[in-house]
Amino acid sequence: MSVALGQELRFGWSCCSTNSFPMGNCNTQGKQTTRRSFLLIASSSSSSSSINGSSSRNSANNDNQKQTGASVVSGTTARGRRLLKIREEKRKREYDRLQNYPSWAKVLENACKHDDELRAVLGDSVGNPDLMRKRVEERVRTKGRNFSKSKTGSVLAFNVSFRDFNPVDSYIWFELFGSPTDRDVDLIGSTVQSWYVMGRLGAFNSSNLQLANQSMEYNPLYDVEKGSKAMPSSFHDISDVEFQDNWGRFWVDLGTSDFFAIDVLLNCLTVLSSEYLGIKQVVFGGRRLGDWEEGMTDPDDGYKYFKI
Repeated sequence: MSVALGQELRFGWSCCSTNSFPMGNCNTQGKQTTRRSFLLIASSSSSSSSINGSSSRNSANNDNQKQTGASVVSGTTARGRRLLKIREEKRKREYDRLQNYPSWAKVLENACKHDDELRAVLGDSVGNPDLMRKRVEERVRTKGRNFSKSKTGSVLAFNVSFRDFNPVDSYIWFELFGSPTDRDVDLIGSTVQSWYVMGRLGAFNSSNLQLANQSMEYNPLYDVEKGSKAMPSSFHDISDVEFQDNWGRFWVDLGTSDFFAIDVLLNCLTVLSSEYLGIKQVVFGGRRLGDWEEGMTDPDDGYKYFKI
């Protein structure tokens, strides 16, 4: 631009110096050419300055944008980095859970959707395979080998036998159809415990049976003084109820109780066997029956007991 303007100026001055034009015309035309040249120079300089200013502003804006973009990429806040890390860890845990989740745990989760009992067993352990396994194992151990069926009694009456039974120092044995569950142990133990408590309180006293042979239709009378003067009779002692596999036993000293305490016990065991657990036989007396082994008290060997 400056080169062209310079050539134009030289051309204007050369016109003034030639002899082909009159002096007056040369002065007038030279002045006009000079004025036009100066206007062109001023306009070009202003345009150049505006262009340079605009380019400077654009370059400054570009620099600002570059700096802003760099801050967006690399200048994230600490909170944003923490949230990004948490999201990545959560996504990794979810991926590991889906990839390494045991197939049996998925089967249990699907099954408990339609099984109320299984859902109650799992409870809040769904999603935690280790806790789910622990809950199921505990349930199986508590309920017994047959997890799908409820324990029922036996339609067959159990056998009763006596082997040198001593009322003040003997074992009472019972054989079940299978190894007892914790529920079976509680049922038998609670029955024997209740029987002992009644005997301890003198319930089995045949010397004071005032109402046994009376009719209840005519408002029978009970003689309180006779009852209080009757010789008391009570159990003396009893042991815990022990189990080894399908055999159970407890030692008893009936003390001064009458033998109809045995009838009461057998009546209780009869209903217990038919309704709940199934008893194969009951034996009064004897020191060793079946494959019972003295001193074997390890639960891993099938030993269980009920504390009286």
